[in-house]
Amino acid sequence: MAAEGEYESILCVKPDVNVYRIPPRASNRAYRAADWKLDTPDWSGRMRITAKGKVAFIKLEDKISGELFAQAPVTEYPDIAVETVSDSSRYFVLRIQDDSGRSAFIGVGFGDRGDAFDFNVALQDHFKWVKQENEISKNAHLGDSGPKLDLGFKDGQTITLNIGQGKRRDKPRPQSSGGLGLLPPPPGGKIAPPPPSSGTSNHNTVPQTGGTATECLLDLDSSNSNTVVQSNPNADLLWGDFSAPASSGPPAAQPQSTTNWIQF
Repeated sequence: MAAEGEYESILCVKPDVNVYRIPPRASNRAYRAADWKLDTPDWSGRMRITAKGKVAFIKLEDKISGELFAQAPVTEYPDIAVETVSDSSRYFVLRIQDDSGRSAFIGVGFGDRGDAFDFNVALQDHFKWVKQENEISKNAHLGDSGPKLDLGFKDGQTITLNIGQGKRRDKPRPQSSGGLGLLPPPPGGKIAPPPPSSGTSNHNTVPQTGGTATECLLDLDSSNSNTVVQSNPNADLLWGDFSAPASSGPPAAQPQSTTNWIQF
């Protein structure tokens, strides 16, 4: 029951509610509102749901004077103090009690389904809060009686703090000239080409097609160390159509190698 000194809060108020005398329950089957005389209620008034501590009270009061007709204390929900019927969502069975502790069962009903929904939700919200309060109290009790965590220093125990020392960033070291790294470019930004090798032979000398074979032969670079001068007097036959001396007679018929030399 509610403790003395706790204030009473109002959870829900419904101005119209009907009360019915219900027959005793013959078996364990659920109540049925169809068994009541729904057209002729035994009492009509207002319903006010209040809470005092963890206990809810469903109070049936006169609409005008506010005189208490009956009340049903509810310590749990759902429970035997408030039961639903099997054939409607607008009717409930309440277990009312008087000051001497005597109890009786009555039927109550709402004319609107919305009022019945509000009645149900008001009780559910209250006992949801009660459940949370019980869990908080239980955890607080276990916390006081359980072992406590000792965070103090033991005898001889020390701690070291490193303040203001960040992690050193690893930077790549420049490789020396003896390593595998590349050397930096010269200050001017240009790399000098390698000197020409004296042992390089020019095998790609192509004679010009605009002149005669003699001019191509005479224009060869004399500085090329790999150029070999033919000492054979018959070398003219190897190189193509050379001009004959001025004192000679009519030129003799030359071999067809000239055309081959030009097309080479």
